[in-house]
Amino acid sequence: MPPFPQLPVPEHFAPERVGEVWRVHYQDRAREAEAWATRHAIRPASEDRFRIALVAVDVQNTFCVPGFELYVGGRSGTGAVEDNRRLCEFLYRNLASITAIAPTLDTHEAIQIFHPAFLTDAGGKHPEPFTTVSEEDVSRGRWRFSPSVADTLGLGERKAERYLRHYVATLARRGKYELTVWPYHAMLGGIGHALVAAFEEAVFFHTIVRAARPDFEIKGRNPLTEHYSVLGPEVREGAEGEVIDRKNENFLRRLAEFDAVVIAGQAKSHCVAWTIDDLLVEVRAIDENLVRKVYLLEDCTSPVVVPGVVDYTEQADAAFRRFAEAGMHVVRSTDPINSWPDMRL
Repeated sequence: MPPFPQLPVPEHFAPERVGEVWRVHYQDRAREAEAWATRHAIRPASEDRFRIALVAVDVQNTFCVPGFELYVGGRSGTGAVEDNRRLCEFLYRNLASITAIAPTLDTHEAIQIFHPAFLTDAGGKHPEPFTTVSEEDVSRGRWRFSPSVADTLGLGERKAERYLRHYVATLARRGKYELTVWPYHAMLGGIGHALVAAFEEAVFFHTIVRAARPDFEIKGRNPLTEHYSVLGPEVREGAEGEVIDRKNENFLRRLAEFDAVVIAGQAKSHCVAWTIDDLLVEVRAIDENLVRKVYLLEDCTSPVVVPGVVDYTEQADAAFRRFAEAGMHVVRSTDPINSWPDMRL
């Protein structure tokens, strides 16, 4: 078999249902996957000479299905649905070449620093979704740590307020977005937390065809910090230098073992961009040349756009230009892997 062969898309794939929620028929798919491997002479992933990892960032219902909490429609309104159709097709066509899949799962509970319940104003009212909380807002008392939440987390009101001031000041110092209050989303145990059904089915099919376990990466459960990047939280230390959360060293080590790392998912302006940004920093610290083994599927990701409220398209595009200038490859899922730069056995 030639390197990076293009395969047909299996008949079970229903592109018109990518934006829907449904149950995957695992046993049927397993039988079909075994027959598919035999028909196309696909070898187990353990035999790959050139190892490719696909990092699928937050391909979850909460971000990808219209009507869910943080659906990423982009400017077209169909962004995540079309992205995932292309992502599934990319995975199916390249089953024989993709060694491992690492789906990340944004994982939250109600009481977290970016959810409404965490903050109140002087009258006890919680902020509305998409409210931005600046360092000035906190210093002037516009928004404060909810006293009941402070007690629940065992902080006490005084320590909680000190932490909130430290948190927004740290974000401001790093020059990233201000703290954003998001709608309740990706709730652990809820349907929004689950992978998009069509993509889950494709991952399962890959697992059986290649005898390769997916590497699920959970992120975002810490109540005291945002966690856009799978490689680490936004704030790692508290006001007194105490550890809040840590960098995902284990996942970084696993990614370093691959010859190529392909990244897609949602949202281009947030979790995808910040995962790539963190990866760029870490890779450069090891070897500048390793940057060129990272491939970004530009047609399988969209920015956060809420018409009349926020539009992060320009910031997302600027981030991808910066990644390309650094040496990463911005590619399209519809192009054969053989045609991608630096993708050679």
